[in-house]
Amino acid sequence: MDTTSESPTDQFPADAEQTPVEPEFTAVPLLAPRDGLPPTIETSTALVAYADALAAGSGPVAVDAERASGYRYGQSAYLVQMRRGGAGTGLIDPVPLPDLSVVQAAIADAEWVLHAANQDLPCLAEIGLVPTRLFDTELAARLAGLPRVGLGAVVESLLGLSLQKGHSAADWSTRPLPEDWLVYAALDVEVLVELRDELARILEEQGKTEWARQEFEAILAAGPPAAKVDPWRKTSGMHGLRSRRQLGMLRSLWQARDDLARRRDIAPGRVLPDSAMVSAVQADPKSEGALLELPVFRGRANRKLVTTWFGALTRGRELPETELPLHSRPGDGPPPVNRWADRDPAAAARLKAARASLAEVSERWSVPVENLLSPDLVRRLMWTPPRPADAASVAAALRAGGAREWQVELTGGLLVEAIAAG
Repeated sequence: MDTTSESPTDQFPADAEQTPVEPEFTAVPLLAPRDGLPPTIETSTALVAYADALAAGSGPVAVDAERASGYRYGQSAYLVQMRRGGAGTGLIDPVPLPDLSVVQAAIADAEWVLHAANQDLPCLAEIGLVPTRLFDTELAARLAGLPRVGLGAVVESLLGLSLQKGHSAADWSTRPLPEDWLVYAALDVEVLVELRDELARILEEQGKTEWARQEFEAILAAGPPAAKVDPWRKTSGMHGLRSRRQLGMLRSLWQARDDLARRRDIAPGRVLPDSAMVSAVQADPKSEGALLELPVFRGRANRKLVTTWFGALTRGRELPETELPLHSRPGDGPPPVNRWADRDPAAAARLKAARASLAEVSERWSVPVENLLSPDLVRRLMWTPPRPADAASVAAALRAGGAREWQVELTGGLLVEAIAAG
């Protein structure tokens, strides 16, 4: 083999057409707020002054909030960031200022711009902040067909800027907040309005502006999330528990942990890990000493709480049979999809046809199928179709299930055909 190196002219004849090499794209790092880092708003006087600035400002208001998930019991906001044209950026500390109604009054009629609004709206409502108009940049990015919809990814792809990373999972209940955390927080709203404008332009080009408007209105109309039913069933690793007695012991232990975590305002997993609860139930210790032999429970903190944990296990162990939880929570929905073929082959055929058609529409419009129509709603409709299964009754069933008009118009006809396929 000839290993002599070839020159560029040897590799390509002079008259050969060469494809130009595209320069590699490099996003510009966004390292500091353009107006400098504002002081944190911690007093009523400073809050009123910023509220006045917001009221005098113009255009949409960028809004974000930082929580202490994984550190504190609830999902309260520990920092609120805002930015509006003419008002600049405000970093509001809701710990000394738990009532932000003065800010609400200043921007009540403005459009609020949030990224993944469902994550922040509940904690904002706790401190008196509730929008009447909304633009969700994460949801807009989904509707626009962007492949990645995280804030950093969307800012980079549409604005050519890279945001700082590293503090999203921090303990924002820390006081005082480190300066680099505050810079990170301020940058999260720095270009949010510009991002909103670019996404609005793309949606307009794609003919999806009305879709987005309906989606944003649905978020506002939904209100606060409903309380979770049987939240203890979300315990990681509980699939290893086989008997209802074990489930009763786990539920009792989960409730004891939750009560303690709430009183101490600590994330439940930091009080006692899920894995430790499941292990304790499986071991079924008959004395406090036996419980202390298990990993995690040997630690000093849990040695002090051994009476609490053992008492909870004992209560679950001694429950009457009639009070033990069922293996699965009774639901009003259809059975798991993997059982459809045996229980109702026609329903399985309907669901297969519906999924195939929805996948085609999803690809045609570059909208994720789960945003095209709720998968749970599709399953319910295919398991128990309306009768007669005509366009009007299917549309009514979709609306009753929470579908927006753009979704009904786009998917109603194909779901009628899918029902007919079964």
